[in-house]
Amino acid sequence: MSSILVAKRRDDYRPSDFFIDTVDISFILSPENTEVCNIMEVTRNISGCDILKLDGEQLNFVSLMINGRLAKENIDYTLHENGLDINLDVDHATLEIKNTISPINNTSLEGLYYVSGAYCTQCEAEGFRKITYFLDRPDVLSKYRVTIICDRPELTYLLSNGNKLEDTLLEDGRRKVVWEDPHRKPAYLFALVAGHFDRLEDSFTTSEGREVLLEVFVDSGRLHQAGHAMSSLKKAMKWDEDTFGLAYDLDRYMIVAVDFFNMGAMENKGLNVFNSKFVLAEPKSATDEDYFNIESIIAHEYFHNWTGNRVTCRDWFQLSLKEGLTVFRDQRFSEDMSSALGCRIKQVKVMREHQFAEDAGPMSHPIRPDEVLEMNNFYTVTVYDKGAEVIRMLHTLLTPAGFRRGMDLYFARHDGQAVTCDDFVQAMEDANDANLSQFKLWYSQSGTPEVKLALEQNQLRLTQTNKPTPDQAVKQALYIPIKLSMLDEKGLEHTVDEEHLGTFVLSQEAATISLPERLQHGVPVILTDFSAPVKIDYQYTLDEILHVLRFAQSHYAKWDASQMLYSRLIRLAYDSNEDNDNDNNSDNNNDNNKYNAGQIQSLTNLIEYLEQATLPDDVVAQILCIPSFETLAIEYTQLNPSRLQSAHQELTLLLARTAKDCCERRLKEQRVLPYRYEQSEVNRRTLFAVCIRLHVLALSQEGKGNDLLSAYAQADNMTDKLALLKAAQQADINAFDALMIDFEEEFGHDAVVMDKWFALHATAPRDDILSRLDLLQAHSQYSVKNPNKVRALIGSFAFYNTQGFHAADGSGYKYVVDFLMKLDAINPQVASRIITPLLQMNRYESTYKSLIESQLSRLFTQKNLSKDLFEKLSKTLAQSA
Repeated sequence: MSSILVAKRRDDYRPSDFFIDTVDISFILSPENTEVCNIMEVTRNISGCDILKLDGEQLNFVSLMINGRLAKENIDYTLHENGLDINLDVDHATLEIKNTISPINNTSLEGLYYVSGAYCTQCEAEGFRKITYFLDRPDVLSKYRVTIICDRPELTYLLSNGNKLEDTLLEDGRRKVVWEDPHRKPAYLFALVAGHFDRLEDSFTTSEGREVLLEVFVDSGRLHQAGHAMSSLKKAMKWDEDTFGLAYDLDRYMIVAVDFFNMGAMENKGLNVFNSKFVLAEPKSATDEDYFNIESIIAHEYFHNWTGNRVTCRDWFQLSLKEGLTVFRDQRFSEDMSSALGCRIKQVKVMREHQFAEDAGPMSHPIRPDEVLEMNNFYTVTVYDKGAEVIRMLHTLLTPAGFRRGMDLYFARHDGQAVTCDDFVQAMEDANDANLSQFKLWYSQSGTPEVKLALEQNQLRLTQTNKPTPDQAVKQALYIPIKLSMLDEKGLEHTVDEEHLGTFVLSQEAATISLPERLQHGVPVILTDFSAPVKIDYQYTLDEILHVLRFAQSHYAKWDASQMLYSRLIRLAYDSNEDNDNDNNSDNNNDNNKYNAGQIQSLTNLIEYLEQATLPDDVVAQILCIPSFETLAIEYTQLNPSRLQSAHQELTLLLARTAKDCCERRLKEQRVLPYRYEQSEVNRRTLFAVCIRLHVLALSQEGKGNDLLSAYAQADNMTDKLALLKAAQQADINAFDALMIDFEEEFGHDAVVMDKWFALHATAPRDDILSRLDLLQAHSQYSVKNPNKVRALIGSFAFYNTQGFHAADGSGYKYVVDFLMKLDAINPQVASRIITPLLQMNRYESTYKSLIESQLSRLFTQKNLSKDLFEKLSKTLAQSA
C-alpha cells in the first residue's frame, strides 16, 4: 500500500489551474441511489493549462456535458479512481456532471450519508469529492445554488447553506426546495441536511440592523432540550459584535443536531451541523460540563463565520489559521461567560495531558505542518489547542487593543479570500508596527520548549531547550513570553520586569534577570496563567511550593503550585516502588510508608491552608484535584504505567485521609437548591464532586459504609448523579454496579445520556473489564457505526482505563487493536483517533513497548488499511526501529 501513497507537502502548493465561479447543484434524494447533477461555470486561471483535474471518490459517473455537448470518454475526458480529467482548451466553460452516490452505504460519515432516517453531510476536509466531481480544495471559492428534491413527505426539512428561495410541491408529489448562498465559499463548507426534526425558532438583530432568523433543529421530542443552545448562540452573536465588531451576514442561521457525526460540530456557512451531545441539555440529563461545552462549541462554530468562512485557508496546511484563532476566540468567550480560572485550567490540562504527549510522539508536527498523507490527520490538539496558545501569546504581547487592531486589519485586507498563517501574522505586525519574525517560528517549529530557571547569587537565569522531534532534528530559540514574579520571605509579590508588567520575553537560548537584594532569597512564581505552551524546570523545595500556594496573588498560580506538590509526591512513590513494578495488590493502609514525615506534613499543610483561607469554591475544588495519569506520564521516560498508576492511587488515598475532615465539613455546608446553570452554583457542585469522591475513599479505607445509594436517589440533576457514580466507581464497586443499573433503567432510552453510562463502565477499575466490554458492545444502545458510542466505550477504555489498557499481559492493547481492525473498514477517521494512546509506546519501558509494538505491527499488516491509520502506524513503527 505504501507504494501508492504520496505525501502532500506545504511547499508544493501552487494555485489552482482553474476556478469554479458558480455551482448549481441538484439532488434527487434516495438512500440507496441519490442522483447528483452539478452544473459549474469554470474559468481558466493558469495560462496554458488545458486539463481540468477534478477530485472524485466513490462516485458512480453517469455523464458529462461541456458547453451543452455530450462529452466522449477518452476524447473529452478520462475517468479514474480518484477523479475526472477533462480536456478544456477554452478560458470559460459550462460543465454539467451527473453521478450517483449511495448515502446509506457511506459508513465513513464523510460526504453525504444517510443514517437513522436522515441525510447529512460532512465535507471538511475533503468530503465534497464523495458527493460530486469537483476542485475539492479550500482556495477555490464559489457561489452555490442548491436544489433538493425528495419524494418522502416525512422528511419535513430539506436544508442547505444560505437563504431559501423556493419550497414547492411538484406535480408528481415530490417536494423541491432551492437554496442560494450569496457568499463565495470553498467546497468544504457545503452542507445538506434532510430529515424530520422539531424546530426551535428565535431571532437576533445585529448591530447593523439585520434581523436574523435563528433555528435549532433537533430530533422529535427533544425540543425542550434545545433552549440552552439557542441562548448560547445569541450570547455568542452579541459577544462577537462587542469584542471584535463582527456581525452576522445572512438572513438566517441554522443549527442541526444529529447523533451520527465524526466531529463535535461543523461551521458550514449558515447551516451548522452539530453532534447532538453539543446541543441537547436539560438538568436531569446534562451535566454542568455539558452545558459549558454546548455554550463553548456553539460559540466556536458561530465565530468561524468570520475566522474560517469569510476568511478561509489557502490550503489545509494553514488549518490553524482558522482553528487556532477560533479556539482562542471561543476560549475568551467562555472566560467571559463563566469562571475564567476554571476555563484556563481546562485549557492547560488539555495541553499538558494531550498536546505535550503529541509533541513527544511520532506524530509531532508544528501548528502549521509541512507534510501529511491523510488530511484528516491534521485535526489535532497541536493545530487546535497549541494553535490557540500561539494566538494567546500574540494577544499578550500586543495587548488586547493591539490585537484588536491586528484583527481589524486582517479582515479589511482578506475578507472573501483564502489566505495563510503568514498573512495573519503580517496583519498583526503592520497594525502594531511590530517585528514578529522570530515569533513566527511558533508556526513552523514542533515540540514543547523546556525553560529552566535557576537562582544564581543575585540573578535569575533562564535557559530554553528545544529538543529534536521525529519531524525536525534542528531547532531554533523561540520567542517565549513568561509571566514571572517573585515572592519575598514575607509573602509579598513583586514583578521582576516592570517594563513588561511582569511578562519577561525569553528570545535567546539563555538570559538573566538581576534581582534586588530583597528578592535574592525569594521564591519565583513562574508561567502564571500558562503564558506560553512550555514546560518549566525549576527545583522548588516542598516548602517553596507551599509558599507559592499560600501567597501568590493569582489563583491560577496557587492551583499550579498544588499540581507541582502532588506531582513531586507521586514521583517519590513511583521511585520507591521500583522493586515492585508489577505489584498492584499492595496494602493501601501502609501507603504512608512511601513518604517521610516532612512530605506527609506538606500535604497536611496544604489542607490546613484550604481550611484557613477564604477561597472561592471552584479554587478549592481545583486545588484538591491530583493531576491525571495522562498528565503525569509525559514527565517520565521508560515509564512503567502500572507503577505510576500505583503511585497515583497511593497519593489519592493519602489525600483522601488527610482531607477527610475538610471534605466532610464542606459536604455538610452544601445546600440543596433546584438546579440552575449559574456560575456560583456550578462552583458549588464542582466542589461537591471533589469532596464526595475523597470522602467516600476515606470511608472505604476505614472500612466504613457510605450513603451513596440514598444520595444518588435524592440527586435531582445529572451533575450530582455523575459525581456520585464516579465516587462509587473508585471506592465502592458494589454500590457502583447497583447505581449503574438504576441509571440504565432511568436513561436507557436516551442515546446521548447513555454515552456517559458506556464511558463509566469502560473506565471502571476491574479485572474482568475486557469481557464486560464485549457485553457492552452487544447492548441495544451500542453501534459500532456511531462515533459517539465508539468513543464512549472503546475510546474511554483506551485513553482513561490505565489498569485495563496497560494490563501486564498486553491483553488491553490486543483488545483495542482487534477492535481497530474492524472499525477501520467502517470509519477510518474514528479509528485514527482511537489509536492515539498506542502511538506513545516509545516512552514506555521495554516490556510494555514490546507488547504494544507487536500489536501495532499486526495491525500494520491488515489488508486495505486506511490512509488515516497507515500514516500513523508507519511513523510510529519507523521511530521505534
